[in-house]
Amino acid sequence: MNLERIPNEEKLSLCRKYYLGGFAFLPFLWLVNVVWFFKEAFVKPAYTEQPQIKTYVKRSALGLLLWVAVLTTWISIFQHFRAQWGEVADYISFTIPLGTP
Repeated sequence: MNLERIPNEEKLSLCRKYYLGGFAFLPFLWLVNVVWFFKEAFVKPAYTEQPQIKTYVKRSALGLLLWVAVLTTWISIFQHFRAQWGEVADYISFTIPLGTP
């Protein structure tokens, strides 16, 4: 998508939609929001919608970092303790590894 062709009001609307969509357990939308709108928020000359876009981009980046931290922590804990958790870990696993723990 080329943001150069979109009016500023629609940019703000799209940025807000991606920001709110990230709360639906879709942190990838926050990543897209940060990547697409970073230049609009921090590099382009000032315009009336820019402060709001900047707020959404900052919050999207914060939410994304929080998700990455939580997910990384969970993956590390699960990988480390999976064998000790026995059947419970098998029930919450997508695939069950073969062999001995």
